[in-house]
Amino acid sequence: MRKFFTSESVTEGHPDKLCDYISDSILDAYLKEDSNSRVGCEVVAGKNMIFVTGEITSKGNVDIESIVRGTIKEIGYFGKGIDIDYKTCDVIINVSKQSEDIALGVDKSLEDKNGEDIDSFGAGDQGMMFGFASRETDEYMPLGISLAHKLSRRLSYVRKNNIIKGLGPDGKVQVTIEYEDDTPLRVDTIIVSSQHEEYKDLELLKREIISEVIEKIVPHNLLKNTKYLINPTGRFVIGGPLGDSGLTGRKIIVDTYGGYARHGGGAFSGKDATKVDRSASYMARFLAKNIVANGYADRCEIQLSYAIGVAKPISIYINTFGTSSISDEEIINKIKNSFDLTPKGIINYLGLQKPIYRKTTNYGHFGKENLPWERIVKF
Repeated sequence: MRKFFTSESVTEGHPDKLCDYISDSILDAYLKEDSNSRVGCEVVAGKNMIFVTGEITSKGNVDIESIVRGTIKEIGYFGKGIDIDYKTCDVIINVSKQSEDIALGVDKSLEDKNGEDIDSFGAGDQGMMFGFASRETDEYMPLGISLAHKLSRRLSYVRKNNIIKGLGPDGKVQVTIEYEDDTPLRVDTIIVSSQHEEYKDLELLKREIISEVIEKIVPHNLLKNTKYLINPTGRFVIGGPLGDSGLTGRKIIVDTYGGYARHGGGAFSGKDATKVDRSASYMARFLAKNIVANGYADRCEIQLSYAIGVAKPISIYINTFGTSSISDEEIINKIKNSFDLTPKGIINYLGLQKPIYRKTTNYGHFGKENLPWERIVKF
């Protein structure tokens, strides 16, 4: 049976990603000074205004406003009347310490309070987290989101290196894959919307994006009768927070598997690793990828669930979609015998108290080389 599936990515200049990047930049700054920092930092971006809020408990002393302005500048917004001005925008900071009620559960787990002595603090929140992997691409990611991220990254690259002149930082990419059963056949549609300068000739822009972005990234054998929609509104001059408001944590499907796997609802950016929304999602990806890489299945989705203040996961669930070489029960037993899935165990195993989060923010948290949850191990 033939079917179509669509995934989206955005550039770092997208207003939501601008907020994510500021949040993770603040997180990294605190972790550089105090690896035990507890950070839950969210950002709202509006018309020439950045609002930073959340809860931060740390021994570190961080100049949040400087980080905000530096991050906006790094992305490429210089206040040309069509975006946000890193020098003159209003920066409002409303940050408090972590709630003492939450800290009670994180500082000491329910198991330790009950005398189990498991040497781990409790989860920083309740929730369920999903991980996914398949053999569809070399990085064990679905093809649609893999191509969308590579295209949006290339879109930023041609802007920053002036390969295509007159582009702005804001942009979105959407890729539709045609499948036969579960095998990708071709790319059916590619949508690219890129912010541009007022003077830019739109027909030239379309040709340049096809030749310098799409054809540089998408394998030629997948471009069969592919439809291209380049800036389909015809104009995209006003961008960033001036064109649309931004908010940390609003691109959770872009951050994960492009809609190809389920999502527990928790965002990543601005959260330290005691928040299992982030750390357990990274561990779930690690497990799913290694289940596939070790030959136990061709496709795997895994769910971990936690209760606030409790260290051990409440449940572990996997679905191998009928592709496994051993039973799902055997796979779960291998996981339990090989890995400590308490928050402390995950943090120690993946090294999550280091300032590594800025490099996760853009173009997906999964499928990138050199991230600790992407390594392959035998188990």
